[in-house]
Amino acid sequence: MTKVTMTVNGRSVAGDVEDRTLLVDFLRSNLGLTGTHVGCDTSQCGACVVHVDGRAVKSCTMLAVQASGADVTTIEGIGTPEALHPVQEAFRENHALQCGFCTPGMIMATVDLIKRKGTDLDEATVRHELDGNICRCTGYHNIVKAVLSAAEKMAGAKAAAE
Repeated sequence: MTKVTMTVNGRSVAGDVEDRTLLVDFLRSNLGLTGTHVGCDTSQCGACVVHVDGRAVKSCTMLAVQASGADVTTIEGIGTPEALHPVQEAFRENHALQCGFCTPGMIMATVDLIKRKGTDLDEATVRHELDGNICRCTGYHNIVKAVLSAAEKMAGAKAAAE
């Protein structure tokens, strides 16, 4: 067993894990953060996307020991039921979910996309950037609308703050 320590959603955590423990399993089993989903175990679906040191990572392809010392943010760390993150709010407003299984990974990937590419996005860019996230329910149309809406709102909020 190996001791891992990391900051998860702003809180310092530690645990003993087998060297082969995936980050997604550490988050779900050791920490009880079940918003990060396991969909495929092959990094194809994107349901397990979290942020590690500010970058989107498929947590089913990263070992917990690799994240030791890192700053990890899960879906539970970006908003609250009372104050949704702008991306979460846009997904709700644009009906960008049905069963909800892919939603946490889509939202985390979207937050990363807007952080990397800025708020001036177009449909082609959004579709290309979310290519690694699979949704079997929505057909992506409302997801793309939600991403564009979130980017617009975030651009407006940024302009208002300046």
